Amino acid sequence: MTDLTASAIADHAPLLQTVGLTRHFRIGGLFSNAKLHAVDDLSLTIRPREIVAVVGESGSGKSTIARLLAKVYEPTDGDILFRGRSLHDVKSRRDVLAYRGQVPMVLQDPFASLNPVHTIGYALDRGLALHQPTLTATEREAEAIRALEAVGLSPARQVLAKYPHEMSGGQRQRVGFAQALSYKPKLVLADEPVSMLDVSIRIGVLNLMARLCEEEGISFLYITHDIASARYVAHRIVVMYAGRVAETGPTEEVLRRPVHPYTRLLLSAVPDPKAPITITAADTGEPPRVVNPGPGCRFRQRCPLAIAICATVTPDLTEAVVPGHMAACHVTAPEAGMVA
Repeated sequence: MTDLTASAIADHAPLLQTVGLTRHFRIGGLFSNAKLHAVDDLSLTIRPREIVAVVGESGSGKSTIARLLAKVYEPTDGDILFRGRSLHDVKSRRDVLAYRGQVPMVLQDPFASLNPVHTIGYALDRGLALHQPTLTATEREAEAIRALEAVGLSPARQVLAKYPHEMSGGQRQRVGFAQALSYKPKLVLADEPVSMLDVSIRIGVLNLMARLCEEEGISFLYITHDIASARYVAHRIVVMYAGRVAETGPTEEVLRRPVHPYTRLLLSAVPDPKAPITITAADTGEPPRVVNPGPGCRFRQRCPLAIAICATVTPDLTEAVVPGHMAACHVTAPEAGMVA
């Protein structure tokens, strides 16, 4: 994690905010009323020079959030503000490309995101031509070299001439970061950037994110199912479950004193080499219902603390132990007197 303190980050005005961000998908055919609730009522803030991790199981809505912020999907409801401007006002192709240059994505599969018949140099040049149209060919090449060197790929001119299959998975993922970095972004949306890499390579990519945040001043939305890596690199954490925020706050605070039962479940799955070997009960209950879910807590079928109100009232995010640490739980809310 970078040396920048949470209080120093909080002094900055928000770089990006979401207000009640919601995305539903209609499923089941033309006359169906079924809707998949991918994201519901998300309020998220990312400040300059900050890494925010979004953590949760598959199907929790993490990647949908990234695609909403990248304007791949339009929201069903709510708004996204980038540097104070609503993305509802970003409509023309020129404005969308300019925005995506400032908020690019780094995808999960580095090989699929690169065209195998073209060189790395072509991929970087093509992206720069779209997002930095005022640059000349010489300036685009210089910018591509700068970005490759910044992510530790050198000699950069030799890398430009390579094809994707000539590079390792870790190198290709660094190319993805270089492509994003070449646009001189304010915020990078990193969607599971280390999940397909060997364990020995992951730490290098996470260190790269932390270094780019500290030295280049770039913010990151780091999407992952691995809560341990979030602890390593992120300033703040957002725990998602079935399209809703279960818990959020400063990373160390949330992971040291988790309030929501789902956060505790995620942490219990992280191996601890110092803990004694014990046999614990497996996670039980039904998978989350995200198609026409109705009211109530979506974690209640799996929650060991569920009470009657959990089935009828959707819990709001409530401040837990310290300012900024919030959880959506009827049982562990401060007024219930059961915060661990």
